[in-house]
Amino acid sequence: MGRNGGISPCVFKLKPVAGNSRESSGTMARTRTQGEDFTFVNPVVKYLLFLFNMLFWSISMVMVAIGLYARVMKHAEAAMACLAVDPAILLIVVGALMFLITFCGCIGSLRENICLLQTFSICLTLIFLLQLVAGVLGFVFSDKARSKVSEIIDSAIVHYRDDLDLQNLIDYGQKQFSCCGGISYKDWSLNMYFNCTPENPSRERCSVPYSCCLRSKEQKVINTMCGQGMQDLDYLAAEEYIYTNGCIDKLVNWIHSNLFLLGGVALGFAIPQLVGILLSQILINQIKDQIELQKYNSQHRADPWY
Repeated sequence: MGRNGGISPCVFKLKPVAGNSRESSGTMARTRTQGEDFTFVNPVVKYLLFLFNMLFWSISMVMVAIGLYARVMKHAEAAMACLAVDPAILLIVVGALMFLITFCGCIGSLRENICLLQTFSICLTLIFLLQLVAGVLGFVFSDKARSKVSEIIDSAIVHYRDDLDLQNLIDYGQKQFSCCGGISYKDWSLNMYFNCTPENPSRERCSVPYSCCLRSKEQKVINTMCGQGMQDLDYLAAEEYIYTNGCIDKLVNWIHSNLFLLGGVALGFAIPQLVGILLSQILINQIKDQIELQKYNSQHRADPWY
């Protein structure tokens, strides 16, 4: 009772138990520590994407090195002769493009940089779509694709003696497909050395390369002059010594006979691209979630109940 007969308010003071206080503070500390150490970024995804890009980055540097070596070893005149079908230029361009794209993927995954990862993902998506469109257009407009291939082969025949890499590539193709020229063996008149005009002073006048010649399995020594004067012969006489069919028809027939193989090769190119796109998008989303978590923690760090 109070002095004036009223009821005084009761004030209850709870005395903390020493053991419970220590346990409560320890739990809070552990909770805060776990919150600070938690991250949405999965290290498996991060380093898998890094190793994936590192592999193709190394391959791209090898391609560029081989292309530069082949380019430097050529004469200056030959190097400028036929840039459109130069295998060395093709290696350099493809290798440099792959180098830049995989560089963005490597650094972006290692540094968790969203901008580089998005650049990597967009580039892979564009390349994949371009390949898909090219395949569909090549199938739909097969006649135009055939004429374009014919133009490329004719240009390669014209520059056959100007570029050693191109020469080796043509010889390899003619031996593998058992063919000669684009449409027929007569196409070798497009080359100034094999031209059949009377004004041609070349010793290879009206001839074809040795890669057009028929070869037996027992033949061990290659006769490089076996195609001498073959363009002067008609088809029936020439087919006893050389391949008379052109490489375009042989190539088309080979494509029709190996559609499953070509589909497997296309799938082999597509799968790494799709894997790279998928991993990069997963990592980008994880990094964005981690940024949101850091913003949330920084906003509530001053909260006494946090």
